[in-house]
Amino acid sequence: MIAPNIMPLADRVSHELLPFVRKPSQYIGKEINGLAKEGDWGKADARVVIAFPDTYALGMSHLGCQILYWLCNHTPGVCAERTYCPELDAEQRMRDRNIPLFTWDTRQPVADCDILAISLQYEMVFTSVLTMMDLAGIPFRREHRDDTHPLVIVGGPQADNPEPVADFVDLVVLGDGEDSMASILRTYKELKASGMRRRDMIEEFAKRYDWIYAPGLYDVHYHVDGTVREIAPKSSTASPLIHRCKTMDFENAPFPLRPLVPFPDVIHDRIAVEIMRGCPQRCRFCHAGYTKRPLGLRSVDQILEIAESMWRTTGINELGLLSLSTADYPQLRELAQRVSERFHPRGVNISVPSLRVDKMLAHIPSMVSGVRKGGLTIAVEAANDDMRRAIRKKVTDGHLLDGVRAAYEAGWKSVKLYFMTGFPGERPDDIEGIFDLSREVSEARRPISGSPASVTSSVGWLVPKPYTPFQWAAQPEPEYFWDVRMRLRDLAKSRRSAVKIRMHNIERSELEAVFARGDRRLSGVIETAWRMGARLDGWDEHFKPEIWQRAFEQEGVDINFYAHRERAADEVLPWSHLNGGPPTPYLRKQYEDVFRQIDPSGSLELPVLSA
Repeated sequence: MIAPNIMPLADRVSHELLPFVRKPSQYIGKEINGLAKEGDWGKADARVVIAFPDTYALGMSHLGCQILYWLCNHTPGVCAERTYCPELDAEQRMRDRNIPLFTWDTRQPVADCDILAISLQYEMVFTSVLTMMDLAGIPFRREHRDDTHPLVIVGGPQADNPEPVADFVDLVVLGDGEDSMASILRTYKELKASGMRRRDMIEEFAKRYDWIYAPGLYDVHYHVDGTVREIAPKSSTASPLIHRCKTMDFENAPFPLRPLVPFPDVIHDRIAVEIMRGCPQRCRFCHAGYTKRPLGLRSVDQILEIAESMWRTTGINELGLLSLSTADYPQLRELAQRVSERFHPRGVNISVPSLRVDKMLAHIPSMVSGVRKGGLTIAVEAANDDMRRAIRKKVTDGHLLDGVRAAYEAGWKSVKLYFMTGFPGERPDDIEGIFDLSREVSEARRPISGSPASVTSSVGWLVPKPYTPFQWAAQPEPEYFWDVRMRLRDLAKSRRSAVKIRMHNIERSELEAVFARGDRRLSGVIETAWRMGARLDGWDEHFKPEIWQRAFEQEGVDINFYAHRERAADEVLPWSHLNGGPPTPYLRKQYEDVFRQIDPSGSLELPVLSA
């Protein structure tokens, strides 16, 4: 028998890992349409690992990573493979057997890559980033890495404020991934061929591209009260302001025409086409609406061509037409009709994300033959019309009820509503209205079918985001949200209906608010929490708020300072050197207008709900 320490890594995964973990199919790799083949890794000029710091089931549902995987492997001289965060049982087995983090395609050691490209989609993946780096044998801290280690590059929505993980990364890409990745690959091959050392590449990348941020080239100085005084470049090669990389030709941007097909079930088992990038609505709480600019559109012909290729090369019978606001796609009626005509006879369901009901009405008849009608999802956000106006959510009760009636007549049987609480100026009737409006939506089906619709209302807590008007806002303290939770549960118990109320985890939402607007001092908290056992924090079954509480206490960091403090209008924010959104004066006017919309008298104070 070959000793474990000299057995090839691919064989070790097969013999020492897969038989000993739950759901081993998620670690097999070799998926249909995989692009990296045996032997490509060793011959490549640039070896890239596309890393998604969450489970395989979630990572394989992420379209962005599939796009980067496709782009890299269609670039001459580049081999890209994928890796994901192992679940807890697999992590423990890998540690027990000293199995390093591997790539899914041909099971290469992740540490052997040239570029480790990590997608930061969500605040709560930070400990998973550390899990993956530790399993790979890559030191956490930037200053502890040398020229034998890969360049650690992060991108994605959470990279818009990367300061909480600034000590862990070499480079940050601000903005879209298609053009930025193509430029990085081209430049890396050039610099590697010239013999440039890894440590020198970091500064060279930052000098060449105004959308690349190298955190190690900047110092952060603080006031006595803990607020940021200055983010200062250490050298003349570091730009005082980083800009956003934008995909200007969205119509022809790289896209996976032969997407990977997972073996096990994943969160979204569908072929997905991004029909539009950005959103014209700019709801005042929405980070993506303010940062994904300018609006990018794909033509109906291009969407159909992509969808046809994806369907023929996968056999998956669900097609997702994706965007931040599908209802705002200008040719939605034509697209829905042509997609339905082509794919409905083949038994392909069409799925769409939550639709804004004022535009949805016009398109339900044309989409009825092709859209799966098990459930309809609508993002309402606030229960009352005036609060929706304040947050710029262009939905009225009249549009909502007319929309769901049309949906019920077209065959829909259930509705999922999304609400958010914690907005400045929120009143008790805004909370009670969540249940009342949900019940109205449910009862609207009774005249049509004789019974109410099943309505599930998901209630989340406001997490103020960078580059939005709410970036200055204090998140209400947990006690406020616990009060909201109690009130909604009492209403659901006391008034019989077909409405179910589900609420997000309050402790996790508080941490999201901390990390969304945090600074570099949080790196120590993240590392301490990880060492205490924090893992896969986005999953209810793994999230342990008590670990985070101890980590903040041990590091001497105040949660309230980051989550529950109103920022001054002139405060230097941790991302002030990153030009990731609209001008600050514009955002500030938008923030002040929220208060004018709710209370024109100017006497508004955030109320405390009674128990």
